[in-house]
This record gives sequence, structure tokens and C-alpha cells, in this order.
Amino acid sequence: MKNLISALLIGFLSPVMAVAETNNAGEKNADVKTAVFAGGCFWCMQPPFDALKTKGVISTSVGYSGGHTKNPTYEQTSAGGTGHYEVIQVTYDARKLNFKELLSVYWKNIDPFDEKGQFCDKGQQYSSAVFYADAAEKKDIEDSISDLEKLGFKTDKIVTKVLPLKTYYEAEDYHQSYYEKNPIRYNYYRLQCGRDSRLKEVWGSSAGH
Repeated sequence: MKNLISALLIGFLSPVMAVAETNNAGEKNADVKTAVFAGGCFWCMQPPFDALKTKGVISTSVGYSGGHTKNPTYEQTSAGGTGHYEVIQVTYDARKLNFKELLSVYWKNIDPFDEKGQFCDKGQQYSSAVFYADAAEKKDIEDSISDLEKLGFKTDKIVTKVLPLKTYYEAEDYHQSYYEKNPIRYNYYRLQCGRDSRLKEVWGSSAGH
């Protein structure tokens, strides 16, 4: 009899438990968001956001977005003409980290005054841009730019573009976490490109790395 009652209870409760698990998963997924930033060479944009993995960043990947070519390759994007930017996609837990905090890290790792590209890489595909998924993110970006302009930089106006988010295409595997896979080549490129010296020139001691 006990076995029969147990079986009946399990049969009754299983659908309820399944619904609860689905709801919990839905709530959890609602807290997981993504942000997409363009800041020149995407190799160099991964380290500063990976450094936030103890503070709410779940994962990062580099790729292409903003253009019109479907499934672009690195060769196509770097040559120009696809309309895409080299970007980083940051997946984060919005309960621990918000979009404004990600923006703060983003700015300190780019040159927002260069309209021709970023550092030694020139062309639209290497220009800086922040992508918004909704009106709230767009406002956060605009407010962030306004706050930066109030700092009184002795340079030209901020030219970083504010663009609606389009399809994100993940880059080839060998580009992912390049700074970890090829540290010597990465550091040589970063030095030769003058990235850190320019960041320090713009942001001083608060420059990214």
C-alpha cells in the first residue's frame, strides 16, 4: 500500500515540480544578459572583461556585428566592405553587474576620439561603437557619453558610435581568448600598436589594460 501511495504522490507531484523547475530556469535566464562592444582589435577587448568573471561576467567571445554580410569571416571583415565591426560579446549576470558598469570598463579600454579606427588599426571595421538592445541601454550609453564629455577632455568630441544591436556572429575559434593562447604574439602586437601608451594618454592612471 505504501508503495502505491508513493507512486501516486510522485505521479501527482512530478508535473508540479517540472513547472517549478521551468519557472526557476526562466527566472535565472532572465538575469543573464549580453552586451556587445566594438573597440578595435577584438583580441585586446577580451582581457578587461574576462577580468570581471569574479564580479558577474559569465563569459566573453569575440566576433563580428553591425554589418550586412551574413556569416562573415575574419578575412572579409578585416578587408572592409561587410559593414561589420570587430566586437566582443559579454555575457553577464545582471544581478551582480549592470550595463553601466560594463560601459565604464569599455571606455577605459578604447580611444573614443579616433574616428578613423583604433590605435594602429584603421577602417570602419576597427572603429569604436556601443550597441544597444533596447531603449534603456541606449539611454545608459548616451548618459555615459554625456558624463564623459563633462570631464573636459582636451581633445576632439567623442566619436564612438551608438548603434542598434544586430546579429552577432562569433569569430573563428583561433581568435577566441587569443591573449591566452598566444601571449607572446599578443603582447608584441599590443605594444607595437601603441594601444597602452595611447590609453594612458587619454585616461591617465585609470586606463585599461
